[in-house]
Formats: sequence, C-alpha cells, structure tokens
Amino acid sequence: MPRAALLVLADGRFPAGGHAHSGGAEAAVRAGRITDAASLEDFCRGRLHTTGLVSAALAAAAALGADPAALDGAADARTPSPALRGVARRLGRQLLRAGRATWPCAELDALAAAFPKGAHQPVVLGVVARGAGLGAVDAAYCSAYESVSGPATATVRLLSLDPFEASGVLVRLAGEVDRVALAAAEAGRRVPDEGVDVLPAASAPLLEVGAEVHAGWGARLFAS
Repeated sequence: MPRAALLVLADGRFPAGGHAHSGGAEAAVRAGRITDAASLEDFCRGRLHTTGLVSAALAAAAALGADPAALDGAADARTPSPALRGVARRLGRQLLRAGRATWPCAELDALAAAFPKGAHQPVVLGVVARGAGLGAVDAAYCSAYESVSGPATATVRLLSLDPFEASGVLVRLAGEVDRVALAAAEAGRRVPDEGVDVLPAASAPLLEVGAEVHAGWGARLFAS
C-alpha cells in the first residue's frame, strides 16, 4: 500500500482548501470558549468525538466503495446547519479538484460528474483515498486528524497561541484520534450489509449554532 500517499493527503499544504477554514474555532474564540491551550484541547476533543467521528466514518465507507450518493445524503442528514453543509460541499469541490490532479482515475471523474456543485468533503476524501490506493482506516485517520488539526492551526493565528502548545494539544489527543479512526473504519465496513443508517450520527449543537453565527459576520479571518 502506498503509505506516502497518506502523508500527502493529510498534509496541511495539500491544496484542498482547508487552510481557509477554522473548523468552528473562530466562532468559539469570539464566544470565549477557546482562550488558551487547555480550552483548545477541550474544543478539539469535543469536535473529534462528534463531527470528527461522523466525518471519519463517511470517509471510511467511501474508501471502501460505498455509493457516494447514499453517503452524501447521510452527510446531509447529519449536518443540520445550512452554513456547514455549504462549507462541506465547497471543501469537497476543492478536494476533488486537487485529488483528480494528483491521482487521476475514473472514480474521481464519475464523482465530479455526479456532483457538479460538490459532494460533502468526507465523502470526497474517501473516494480520493481510494483513488490513491489507500484503505478505509487510512481515510478515517486522515479525516479524524483533520478534525483537530484544523482548529489547532487556526487558533495559533486567532489567539497568537504558541505553535508549540498547539502541537502539544495534537500529541495529547493522538490516542483518541486512534480510537476514533478505528471505530469509524469499523462503522464504514458495516455499510454494505446494513446501509448508511449504521454510520455514527453524533451531534455538536454548539458547532452548528456557531457556524450560523459565523456565516453572518461582516468581517472574519476564516471562511468557516
């Protein structure tokens, strides 16, 4: 298996558009829920075990070849916020563009044709991982790591947080990322027999509310 492909896909410098998004951290900073490394860790932990788990399971199922249309519908059902649904599709469109340029294949072409306005980012991530020769666990790891690394990186900019402290947060969460990724991959493996309803549906209401508030701001540093 081309393990280096996982490093490329998970690299923050991969041109998938994630650098422009804070994963809810900007709204949380404004609301006073993130003020330092400790509160950042709490925020990232909550995100990992809710939306992070959901996204990782969707990515794992897509990497295993589950129907992208069914997975996209499942992602919609698990994303109450219209703002977050729009963000997920924009990120999916950008990731698909990067993936087709990096690992061109018929599956990615078909996904682009089926979703001209973009599929949800975790679904695209799973198909891109599949095109890169990666498996369900790889896709789940990439998605779970993104769910915490995005907010951590954004908070360095938002609070002028010491980047060493932000890296420490990610290291302390590493064991939990492992567990979430493995649980997500297992859920993805059940989809062929049990359908998309078997996928996790953990919710994070504050992230949803924060996304709607953030979308109405006239001035902001991040797109979401």
